[in-house]
Amino acid sequence: MSSSDDPVNVRAVSVSYRGRPVLDDVSFTLGPGVTGLLGPNGAGKTTLLRVLATAVPPDRGELSVLGEDPRTGPGKLAIRRRLGYLPQDPGFHPGFTALDFVDYVAILKEVTDRRARRAEALRVLEAVGLADRRAKKIRTLSGGMRRRVALAAALVGDPDLLVLDEPTVGLDPEQRLRLRELVADLGETRTVLLSTHQTEDVSALCRQVVVLDRGQVKFQGPPAGLRAVAAGRVWSSTERDRTALAGWRTGEGTFRNIGTPPPGARQLAPTLEDGYLLLLDGAPAADRAVPR
Repeated sequence: MSSSDDPVNVRAVSVSYRGRPVLDDVSFTLGPGVTGLLGPNGAGKTTLLRVLATAVPPDRGELSVLGEDPRTGPGKLAIRRRLGYLPQDPGFHPGFTALDFVDYVAILKEVTDRRARRAEALRVLEAVGLADRRAKKIRTLSGGMRRRVALAAALVGDPDLLVLDEPTVGLDPEQRLRLRELVADLGETRTVLLSTHQTEDVSALCRQVVVLDRGQVKFQGPPAGLRAVAAGRVWSSTERDRTALAGWRTGEGTFRNIGTPPPGARQLAPTLEDGYLLLLDGAPAADRAVPR
């Protein structure tokens, strides 16, 4: 159930770029906990996150973030004081150390006491597993480590709302598991919006999922609801079924098929990914692509 008290309320928000719709009449709410944002490349996910992070104003519609209106100067400032934002392409000064960069972000977040600021920078670097790399220049760090530095910066000030755009890009499997632990802990006490292409991360972490396609919300609900989209539409066969919308050989040597099963087919339990694929079925990739 949504309510006006939800941390994020988006109503009929639209954004266009050079006359082309990027977000088209988008409406949804975010409550406490972790919500996953799924969608193909070009669906408008990054633009939506930038709207919530007060970086892009909507052309039309209404929105409330942490009880504030980001279209006003005072509202934007109040939101930014309580917001942690990890953009898709964080900008780094390569000559900064990891500690320098996070300290700089803490200054921008108005942590004025030098000792408190350093303690906060060390706290968030420890949270992302980079305390031992704090003195390393950012230019010497791997892509995955840079991503974790940017996540540490987003955590400065213990924000009430975290907006994370592809936080697992460049992370190895162990680092992704550690990130899951961190995001799950954060979601216990605040609102987290996690944009990702990893459906397994959504299954593992999220109480709610929003699917965006061609600038429109196609689904909002619990992960079980998205899995249910594929109920009765996933089956196993010994050979590739040419009538299936998608199918692949599994590690066991059988084929997993998605679509309309033939009579007598051996049904399989659907996954979140199955439901996601079927939800987006029928739209050619070229037709789905819009500016992000």
